[in-house]
Amino acid sequence: MLGGERGADDGASRPRGAAAALADRVATLRASASGADGAVLVTVASSGNVTDLELDDRSLGLGAPGLATEILRTIRRAQSALAARVADAVEATVGTETETGKAVLDSFTQRFPVAEGAIGDAVAPVMPARAPFPSFSTVPSLPHQTPGNGFESGRDSRAR
Repeated sequence: MLGGERGADDGASRPRGAAAALADRVATLRASASGADGAVLVTVASSGNVTDLELDDRSLGLGAPGLATEILRTIRRAQSALAARVADAVEATVGTETETGKAVLDSFTQRFPVAEGAIGDAVAPVMPARAPFPSFSTVPSLPHQTPGNGFESGRDSRAR
């Protein structure tokens, strides 16, 4: 139906204008954050994917592990800023008290929670250590094979 959307439960038509405006606004949102005193700058799209990463010469002084940690921390900050921008868009279009508004806000706050790095130091997620490759105390051996017992050259001669 043009200009409206049929409700699933009541069959009534309701205007799509505000929801469509929200969808258009959210689709074009971007958010940026900086870290390490401006040495790292990250921009994310409305999907939360990184669209731009800028590293200053000062970022090289962080070392590889420090730089990786700072990049991830800055990505989380940018994604948190994105969730805040979506909240502003929801408020301006459909309102935060509507079902649509609540659903959109819940979706973004679950995917992009407030980064602890925006308040204090972010805690990097800890992955479990990879299990060590199994080692065997004894080396398995094949049974002793003597010619004439049906196992010539590793083949069972009785199978012919």
